[in-house]
Amino acid sequence: MIKQELKIFFTALMFYSRIPCPKWVDHSPDMLNKATRYFPFIGWIVAGVSAGVLYGFSQFLPMSIAILLSMIAAILTTGAFHEDGLADVCDGFGGGWTKERILAIMKDSVIGAYGVVGMALILLLKYITLVELAGIMSALYLITVLFSAHALSRFMAVVIIRFSKYARDNEDAKAKPVAKKLPFTSFFVAAVFGLVPLFCFQSFYVLAAIVPPILITFYLKGYFNKWINGYTGDCLGAVQQVTEVVFYLSFLAVWTFI
Repeated sequence: MIKQELKIFFTALMFYSRIPCPKWVDHSPDMLNKATRYFPFIGWIVAGVSAGVLYGFSQFLPMSIAILLSMIAAILTTGAFHEDGLADVCDGFGGGWTKERILAIMKDSVIGAYGVVGMALILLLKYITLVELAGIMSALYLITVLFSAHALSRFMAVVIIRFSKYARDNEDAKAKPVAKKLPFTSFFVAAVFGLVPLFCFQSFYVLAAIVPPILITFYLKGYFNKWINGYTGDCLGAVQQVTEVVFYLSFLAVWTFI
């Protein structure tokens, strides 16, 4: 039982990050579907790497530079997996007007103008928001925000998996195993990992920062359903990136208000 669960966890780690895994972990479709439950927990790991870099470099460099280095560390940890999804979504929905055309553009490995602009703007927005947060709170509190954002945003992607359907018909899509019906037990485990970091905050008003990410998640769900009748792996990456930034923005707004 423990070995089986470890295999599921390492499958998640292998699929959602560039962190080396044991050689006995393979790309089993069944394991990949079950591994979705650990997607928010991978957010803990990515946040841990990012937070470690942030705190370490902030001891002898300006916080603005430490934040930029922490963002680079997070991207290197995931291999820009989610950023690539966001860029593909920007290209697909920006340049396509039918389901077939949107899906074809997103599958193309060449990044277009919409993708470049979208990725650049969201990274810039993320950086500026984190710098603003660093200016009004301690580094340790900012680290708590990082853990919450990375875990919650990945849980929002799991919400899409649970309450929507996969848009591509072909069986060779790399995200197809992930898109199989997510059991409630796996969804519950993902919810625990996605929401637990939020309980580190003492104020109820701070928890109100989760409302905008939830709203934008269901808006994106409806938008994807309207145009492609479901979601793709790229859509999940876009949801993660967008809701992470929205959480930072809403947290900044709530913190300023209180």
